[in-house]
Amino acid sequence: MHIFYTPDILLPEYVLDETESRHCVRVLRLSETDQVTLVDGKGGFYTAEIIDANPKHCRVKIVESKQQVGLRNFRIHIAIAPTKNIERIEWFLEKATEIGIDEVTPLLCRFSERKEVKPDRLEKVMVAAMKQSLKAYLPHLNQLTRFQDFVSKSFSGQKFIAHCDEQHKDLLQKMVAPQGDYTILIGPEGDFSSEEISAAISAGFLPVSLGESRLRTETAGLVACHTFHLVNGF
Repeated sequence: MHIFYTPDILLPEYVLDETESRHCVRVLRLSETDQVTLVDGKGGFYTAEIIDANPKHCRVKIVESKQQVGLRNFRIHIAIAPTKNIERIEWFLEKATEIGIDEVTPLLCRFSERKEVKPDRLEKVMVAAMKQSLKAYLPHLNQLTRFQDFVSKSFSGQKFIAHCDEQHKDLLQKMVAPQGDYTILIGPEGDFSSEEISAAISAGFLPVSLGESRLRTETAGLVACHTFHLVNGF
C-alpha cells in the first residue's frame, strides 16, 4: 500500500504536491491506472487511481472514500518539555503518533534544556509515523508555550501533572476516567520546579505517578499516552 499525505484534498480529482509526485512517479515508479491511498490527517482515507503520472504534479482520481477511520471516544493532549537532544523528542512524537495521540504542546519550563523547536521538522516526523501506522488522524502540534501560559488556559476533561517530587501521588491509571478528554504535563530532565508544580495544582492539575522508575522525558510521555489507551481498552 502506497500512502500519500493530502491535507487539502478535494474530490473527485486531486494533484499531489511536487514532493509526493516525485516520490510516487520517480521513486516508486507508479504509472497510470495504478492505485494509491491518500490520507488527509483529519480522519479520511481515500483510494485513488493515477490518471496522469507527472513527476511534478501527479493527478489522481478518487474512487473510494472512508471517513472517521479509527475515531476514538477519548482524546489525549500531552504538553511535554522538548529534550536537549531533539532526536529523543522526535522519537516520542513518532511513537505517540503510532499509538494514537490528538494534540501535543512543546512546553517551556524553568529547567528546560531546549528553548526552541522547529515545528516543520517535528510535523514531518508525525506525518511519516501516521502513514506508517495507517492512522487517519494527524496530531495537532502547537507552538512552544511557556509553562505558566499553558496552565492558565481552560481545558475540558481531566488534567494531570506527572512529576518526581517526593509527595504522595496515585498512579495515573487509577485516576483516569474512561472515555474522557485528557491533558497531562510532562517535564524536562530536571523535572518541574516546585513553583511550577504548585501553580499547576492550583490550576486544577492532579499530580500523578507513572510508576516507580525514574523515566526520561520522552519515555514518560509515551507511558502516559499508552496508559490512556489501556484504560480505554485500546
